Amino acid sequence: MNSGAESIEGAIKLARKNGGDGRHVVVSALKSFHGRTLATLHATGKLEMHGAFQPLPDGFRHVPYNDIEALEGAIDSSCAAVLLEAVQGEGGVNVADADYLAEVRSLCDKHNLLMMIDEVQTGLGRTGKWFGWQHYFDPEGDVRPDVVTMAKALGNGVPIGAIWAKKEVAFTAGEHATTFGGQPLAASAARAVLRTMEAIDAPQMAKSAGDELMGKLLTVPHVLDARGLGLLIAAEIDTAAIGKSAGEVALSCLEAGLVVNGVTASALRLAPPLNVSKEHIDEAIQILTNVLGGES
Repeated sequence: MNSGAESIEGAIKLARKNGGDGRHVVVSALKSFHGRTLATLHATGKLEMHGAFQPLPDGFRHVPYNDIEALEGAIDSSCAAVLLEAVQGEGGVNVADADYLAEVRSLCDKHNLLMMIDEVQTGLGRTGKWFGWQHYFDPEGDVRPDVVTMAKALGNGVPIGAIWAKKEVAFTAGEHATTFGGQPLAASAARAVLRTMEAIDAPQMAKSAGDELMGKLLTVPHVLDARGLGLLIAAEIDTAAIGKSAGEVALSCLEAGLVVNGVTASALRLAPPLNVSKEHIDEAIQILTNVLGGES
């Protein structure tokens, strides 16, 4: 496919194909982000994004993230799949609890639902493993999602998205396609990207740099906490003390030469390149320190 949203659209189609008549509902999480097409927008659990685009396609239900009881309470005979992120990037860099995805896997098995993981933002090294779900399941073991979506890093800027699915739930010939999906330029770019990522051990680079960045963020004045996996990190800011929202802090950082974004009113998201240097990390920490009112 050509994008992350298209890969999620494909996953939704797989859910409906495998659910069959009367089973089409996809349960996703509040604060999630899955795309901007009509269907992926409704799968997205940021309800404030829905208003201008109603009526959205039917078949989506949202529950609090990391709340297995709420998820189980939302499942009924109309459900076909559960769609989650291992780390909610747009929702504030919210990390799945240690046992959450394993509990979701058990629920999906119990109710014969597809477990679908959106790795568009977290996949391909970003979290310190090749895919975010691998922090919770042995990648060589039998316990894994049924469907995994990816894009973003796959082409390193060249538009491409993809879906993995277990053989027993995958599409058959003619059930899914797109005009430019798998076209030679994008596919060649993805192959070159993956070879390079393997050669440099991109996940380990992200883990090492992420550990360093996380530790240094905690030394910055008015940073209350830091969370995330690998190089997908949020810094929780004491906005009351500085009199600015995270969005305003992000704008000041941009003017000073540091690209971050305010994903909540009080949280800055940092997602630097996986090969970020120690020098760039130190420069970023100094800029953030200056913006938040620390000494230069």
